[in-house]
Amino acid sequence: MRAVRFAGTHDGLSLAWSRTGGGPPLVKAAAWLTHLEYDAESPVWAHWVKFFEDNFDYLRYDERGCGLSDRKTGQLDIDSWTDDLSRVVEASGIPKPFALLAMSQGTGAAVRYAAEHPGKVSHLVLIGGYARGAHCREDDRAASLYRAVTEIFAAGLDDNNPAFRDVFTRRFIPDGDPEKIRWFNDLCRRTTDAETGARLLAARGDMNVVNWLERVQCPTLVLHAQGDGVAPLSEGRLLAQRIPDAEFHVLESENHILQPDEPACAEAQEAILRFVGAAGISADPDLTPRERAILTEICAAKSNKEIARSLDMSEKTVRNHATNIFAKLGVSSRQEAILKMRGG
Repeated sequence: MRAVRFAGTHDGLSLAWSRTGGGPPLVKAAAWLTHLEYDAESPVWAHWVKFFEDNFDYLRYDERGCGLSDRKTGQLDIDSWTDDLSRVVEASGIPKPFALLAMSQGTGAAVRYAAEHPGKVSHLVLIGGYARGAHCREDDRAASLYRAVTEIFAAGLDDNNPAFRDVFTRRFIPDGDPEKIRWFNDLCRRTTDAETGARLLAARGDMNVVNWLERVQCPTLVLHAQGDGVAPLSEGRLLAQRIPDAEFHVLESENHILQPDEPACAEAQEAILRFVGAAGISADPDLTPRERAILTEICAAKSNKEIARSLDMSEKTVRNHATNIFAKLGVSSRQEAILKMRGG
């Protein structure tokens, strides 16, 4: 059971958030089509939820107008989206600095937050992201297509004929089988309504954070599918070109949401673990999520008291877990554990 909590926005709305798993802290900026309850059950998203929960202290939330958050949208722009991210981070109490993850439209808020709060973000990971909405790319054809898709979504979301929804959802997983497409169509209807969804789509089409890219100071990993039909590869390349020293990986896939049966998904997950320095700890199958979280803190040279405060447990509990961790790793001290995890 994943506990859901709520944070208030600057304009009086309520955002639903959930913090699960164990390991290094990681925050996911909200993006389109999420639902804190149904994502973890879905054939489209479940593998990503499991991956992040298995390897990280994972914080995610439903954006305004979607999922378990208020269905009213309030102010829809990059100022609100960035402020929403900041308020959820503070409400959750997640340790800082944390790795910040964004997929698709969530990139805008993540980039601006990282630029504005350099001391709070250790790593920035962008998957299928873009800094410019379709209305801001100086591409009339792309802008016209985006407006058409928005109109189809508004007119066809509630229609009994799924063909209208298929036009929208197949852009995200063009290689998806009928079950995944059906589930994705159902998610659209569960997470928002036609009018709200159309407003969200129109607003993200106007998003532009290009001027913030060069202000990002933390290490950044950009992952992008070669044939992404939602965010073109050129937008991923722009992120990598403008963010200082960003690392860029092009993945062999047509899917905007990478699926578990394609090599690109495993490649992306391995790259994320390596990039944020969680690979060694996360790869040990004998450690529980709580033990991985404590070992991460030990490797950061934190005392038992600091770990207890960070993970909200007693020092005695930390000591007991540490004893179990050392036994599983075959070491007898903190120093030996740190050396082993660093490959020494």
